[in-house]
Amino acid sequence: MALLGMLLGLLMASCFTFCLSHQKPEFALTSPEKSSTKEAERRETTAEEELDPEVLEVFHPTHEWQALRPGQAVPAGSHVRLNLQTGAREVKLQEEDKFRSNLKGLKKGRRLDINTNTYTSQDLKSALAKFKEGAEVESSKEDKERQAKVKRLFRPIEELKKDFEELNVVIETDMQIMVRLINKFNSSSSSLEEKIAALFDLEYYVHQMDNAQDLLSFGGLQVVINGLNSTEPLVKEYAAFVLGAAFSSNPKVQVEAIEGGALQKLLVILATEQPLPAKKKVLFALCSLLRHFPYAQQQFLKLGGLQVLRSLVQAKGTEVLAVRVVTLLYDLVTEKMFAEEEAELTWETSPEKLQQYRQVHLLPGLREQGWCEITAHLLAVPEHDAREKVLQTLGALLATCRDRYRQDPQLSRTLVSLQAEYQALAALELQDGEDEGYFRELLGSINSLLKELR
Repeated sequence: MALLGMLLGLLMASCFTFCLSHQKPEFALTSPEKSSTKEAERRETTAEEELDPEVLEVFHPTHEWQALRPGQAVPAGSHVRLNLQTGAREVKLQEEDKFRSNLKGLKKGRRLDINTNTYTSQDLKSALAKFKEGAEVESSKEDKERQAKVKRLFRPIEELKKDFEELNVVIETDMQIMVRLINKFNSSSSSLEEKIAALFDLEYYVHQMDNAQDLLSFGGLQVVINGLNSTEPLVKEYAAFVLGAAFSSNPKVQVEAIEGGALQKLLVILATEQPLPAKKKVLFALCSLLRHFPYAQQQFLKLGGLQVLRSLVQAKGTEVLAVRVVTLLYDLVTEKMFAEEEAELTWETSPEKLQQYRQVHLLPGLREQGWCEITAHLLAVPEHDAREKVLQTLGALLATCRDRYRQDPQLSRTLVSLQAEYQALAALELQDGEDEGYFRELLGSINSLLKELR
């Protein structure tokens, strides 16, 4: 009996162990839906891989959670979650009001709600093409509207000319106006007042480089140059006024003026007895002709230009002209100096122009003609601006005129007197808070000259 009991116990224990081994274990941290969830995800992934990528069904979420079927596209900005209980993806709108959602979507370039449910890539391409066509149509409409607006505001020149012709008003180009003014000036039937008025108006137009060259093209420049031979001082004055404006920074006109004899005529007027206003305008024309034109400077020296200017400066009542002459000489000296330095440093100056500058022997001519002493005596002028220009010229001529300056006791006394005057003026500038004022700069120039002459 004891043996039978043991066998029965072993049999019952074996059965119990077999049952436990075939039962699924359940633990507190294990979800009973885990295997079903993985299976659902696997089936969903397989379905999505088999789905045609060009055909997408747009899902329209609401503020409540809704299950998302495989193959459905989710609008940008939606809230998506995976339900661990059911294994399905659920979608709803973000927790914000509709206005803020739409505004945020527009700023970030999100897609708009579309009523249709399915769109292929071909549909999207067609829609994009139509959108571009619509934009072109809108642009074309805007262009037409703008053109129509311009036509309403402005009228064609042909219509304006017809209207002006009916009103006996003629529209002229600058060229036509200059031709008319030259004809008026050159006409023997024009009075002196009409000729002066024509020259006065012409000066306004030839300030423009193109107009000055147009004046040259139809022979008007030579007509004005010939006007320098007039017996009327006013004609000479205003003819020189026009020429000075036309010569200024206009090489083509400068060359034609030299060939047309303008330089000789200008020097003749400066060397003869003429009213001061006429000589002012003639000196202005001479300065415009010589600046940045080395060939004209050579001819000026050959024709005795320095002697003419010396006589002009030494004449009584020509103090205003004297300062202008000194300024011209300073410009010519520094211009040649800068051209030679630029050629050595940058090689940008043309060899031909550099050779022309080297043939301008201005500094030796100034020393020979007594311009060292003339310039030094001009320092006695009372105007500060005139003194500044004379000081600049003295500095430019220092290398050539150093020994002449040292032999001139009047120059040293004048410099010492000006030094005391400008020291007081510079002190007033410092009191006003001007560390680098005008008078301080003049004082610096005077101190430099005194240092060089000791």
